[in-house]
Amino acid sequence: MAETRRWYFARRPQHEIEADTLQLRTETLPALAEGQMLLRTLYLSLDATLRLWLSEWDLYIDPVKLGDPMKGFVVAEVVDSRNPNFAVGSLVTGLGLWSDYVVTDGSGYSPMPRLPGLPIGEAFGVLAIAGPTAYIGLHEIGRIKPGDTVMITAAAGAVGMITGQLARIHGCRTIGVAGGAEKCRWLKQELGYDEVIDYKRGNLVEQIRAVAPDGIDVLFENVGGEILDAGLTCMKNFGTVVVCGLISSYNDGEQRTPGPTMFRNVIMRRLRIEGFVVLDYIDRYPDYQQKLAAWMLEGRLKYRLHVVDGLENALESLKLLYSSGNNGKLMVRVAGDA
Repeated sequence: MAETRRWYFARRPQHEIEADTLQLRTETLPALAEGQMLLRTLYLSLDATLRLWLSEWDLYIDPVKLGDPMKGFVVAEVVDSRNPNFAVGSLVTGLGLWSDYVVTDGSGYSPMPRLPGLPIGEAFGVLAIAGPTAYIGLHEIGRIKPGDTVMITAAAGAVGMITGQLARIHGCRTIGVAGGAEKCRWLKQELGYDEVIDYKRGNLVEQIRAVAPDGIDVLFENVGGEILDAGLTCMKNFGTVVVCGLISSYNDGEQRTPGPTMFRNVIMRRLRIEGFVVLDYIDRYPDYQQKLAAWMLEGRLKYRLHVVDGLENALESLKLLYSSGNNGKLMVRVAGDA
């Protein structure tokens, strides 16, 4: 019988993810039953929300239970099939397991077309989560319009790097917030952000006001904490705050960070604040992905992937998201392109 390696949730972290939070095991795969297929994982997406799935927070989906296999978004190749809806050699994507191989009936997976001119890893890295999240946040939640000043926090991250470019494609003025000179240089010179702010230089409110003296129309928030407070301070009247992520608080455990001290500006500036989860828009993915893929192929949408080789390195790689150690969209290459 064939074997696979698979990560399991072994110990709940109190704050940061630790070496014993997950455990890598080897186990035997069952034989295929009628209606099932065997998947070989090609790439595993590492996303900030995974830390929340290991918590006891009240989430938008059921968290991973202690003792259960770790899950995440994957792209995989069908290597054997007794399911007429999935042919051998085809690609699928969905919420799968941190595993070399998986036997499944296909629930939770969707076909992923091979796009001429786009390697599988690049297509998955942009089109699976990051790209649709950026598009939904700007258009469905932020309701951007040409001429808006849009500020994106964690601008060098997987979602942020796409968000700024989409806003510019739509005729907006973009301000990116990131940490460190190299990331800021990359955002301005390579991705075309109009202005870039290095939060590590301190006094974020002063930095924002220097580049946006009239204020911010749309704040695309990925961080929370002091950075969110600075953004709220500098909003225009009737502005919109799109809450995509609050990564600064994900390792807080039960000692949760208090809410923003500038929340009063929701009244003073008459702000609209709305959070969203990309999974709520899954039925509209084909439309989003078609637009994003076209911009990728035209060279209008640039991106940087941070790819780590080997399923065995998934746990240590995940930690990079919470220390700003990744450069671009973070993924694990489990088996490489099919």
